[in-house]
Amino acid sequence: MAKRNTQWRRRQILDRLDESGEVVVEALAQEFQTSEVTIRKDLTALESNGLLLRRHGGAVPLPQDLLRDSAVLSPVKQQIARLAAQQIRDHHRIIIDSGNTTAALLPELGSLHGLVVMTNSLGIAQTLLELENEPTLLMPGGTWDARSEAFQGQLAEQMLRSYDFDQLFIGADGLDVERGTTTFNELYGLSRVMAEVAREVIVMAESEKLGRKMHNLELPWSTVDRLITDEGISPEQQHRIEQYGVQVLCAPKLI
Repeated sequence: MAKRNTQWRRRQILDRLDESGEVVVEALAQEFQTSEVTIRKDLTALESNGLLLRRHGGAVPLPQDLLRDSAVLSPVKQQIARLAAQQIRDHHRIIIDSGNTTAALLPELGSLHGLVVMTNSLGIAQTLLELENEPTLLMPGGTWDARSEAFQGQLAEQMLRSYDFDQLFIGADGLDVERGTTTFNELYGLSRVMAEVAREVIVMAESEKLGRKMHNLELPWSTVDRLITDEGISPEQQHRIEQYGVQVLCAPKLI
């Protein structure tokens, strides 16, 4: 009965969010005659499932930039994002590159404190500002590229080189087991600079990207520290990538 009541209450919370565009912990606790601690647990669970974003004292809907592509919230991306978030500690200085898979990381950051986050994506920047524990946000500037929906160019690269970061989280259009991450986009110079200024480079990519050998090599394996993917990667593929010194982490399937 308790589990059923929890599921019902969480559906009601989502209904209230759709109706008003925002929910407040104190008001929800009064409405459902439960504790604020319980409501916060509800909001945390809903956020981890990609259904809302926590903010101080309540929650707000996911920004339309994330909702317009349902693949952002696919179960595989969510599991990869959860495993990636486990690599981050409070007060880390991180870069989050533009992309659907990296955007799936954002709902997982709400419980971390004191983060400094650099991103070249306006959509990611907007979402970061909605987190309950709002991080310090940095953006590189530069030239807006409509195809990648991110800032690119020499000015952005110069800005990045004036900082240093603990970690870079970056996606990939393709994964070549012999070369590294590949892309169809010719504007990959900023990605390489991001890798240069980060102590640890973490690639987030579904196993289905293996075999997509696009002609532009974005990051060679020699510059990558970890690949976070899913269980669809074969033992042979994993072994070949690990031979380049890359740690391969596989996100478990949802049960």
